[in-house]
Amino acid sequence: MTAMASRIYYTKPSITPRETAYAADAAANGWGEHCYDYIHRFEALFREHLGSRHAIATASGTGALHLGMAALGIGPGDEVILADINWIASAAPIVHLGATPVLVDVDAFSWCLDPAAVEAAITPRTKAILAVHLYGNLCELDALYAIAQRHGLHLIEDAAEALGSTWHGRRAGTLGVFGAFSFHGTKTLTAGEGGIFVTDDDALYERVLTLSNHGRARGETRQFWPERIGYKYKMSNLQAAIGCAQAERVEELVARKRDIFERYAELLSGLPLRMNPEPSGTRNGYWMPTIVVDDDADFDREKLLAAFKADNIDGRVFFWPLSSLPMFTPRPQHRISHSLSRRALNLPSYHDMRDADIVRVARHVIAQLRP
Repeated sequence: MTAMASRIYYTKPSITPRETAYAADAAANGWGEHCYDYIHRFEALFREHLGSRHAIATASGTGALHLGMAALGIGPGDEVILADINWIASAAPIVHLGATPVLVDVDAFSWCLDPAAVEAAITPRTKAILAVHLYGNLCELDALYAIAQRHGLHLIEDAAEALGSTWHGRRAGTLGVFGAFSFHGTKTLTAGEGGIFVTDDDALYERVLTLSNHGRARGETRQFWPERIGYKYKMSNLQAAIGCAQAERVEELVARKRDIFERYAELLSGLPLRMNPEPSGTRNGYWMPTIVVDDDADFDREKLLAAFKADNIDGRVFFWPLSSLPMFTPRPQHRISHSLSRRALNLPSYHDMRDADIVRVARHVIAQLRP
């Protein structure tokens, strides 16, 4: 009987003795008056990395979006414009607040929001534009910022997948009224789970800080006295301990992601496909190396996924258009979103991935696309 090849995961975290030591310290000592020590340390490390004024660690990236939108007053009757190609976590907070997600088609080059489609979708009810940076790729932030300014809208950045990406010298997540990041176990930097809200707006920071702690305002002297109904979206000290160790390694973690992407790009050059773009003046953190096969190429995504599975390689499909899901209105006119979804695939990428693993994945892609 032939032994099964070693499993290649689509992604997994990089955990070293530093992460386990910090987590053990938090478990042993992070209680009572020390129960926020690693949280505050993590927030400071992340602020320093981004160059942002404020950061609030949260239970998830979705929670960070929810808090920020709630603090902006987004609610019933409002509309928020976002790209049709997205994970549902970006749209869910809009729905939970009683507002309406307005889905528009994406740009064929970046796979993110098409600025022209955004401007065409603006109505008197539009309150914000949600710029989701997909797989490390960046939205056209200058164009979106100009649109938001012209129409008096909030520009929000969902940078859950864009750690390490920069737009003309500024880090993703720092160009909108606020940014949100995710530290899920699949992300470049992980806390096991969790997220963070970042902003340079002092007043918005104070509102989110209050909302994140059951509506209790900073400086309130009365114990257990909330000033409003808030949320429980705080990150735990144990999670933050792992996050601190990862934040201290952030440049190393991003660099490894970039190395893996560049190796894939080398191996797959000459094939009828495109990979994550990196326009002039930008830097892509390459969270998830992705192939988009040319529209006129003979390609069967399910056949490639089956080949991966037979060789013990995890496959991961490109996000479905949100408008194809049962809870949203169908948008068949979003041609680019629907076309990308069926022609694209994420490739495995994790920090201790060996070159032989990258080559093994690439061989299957080459076999599908090179006669």
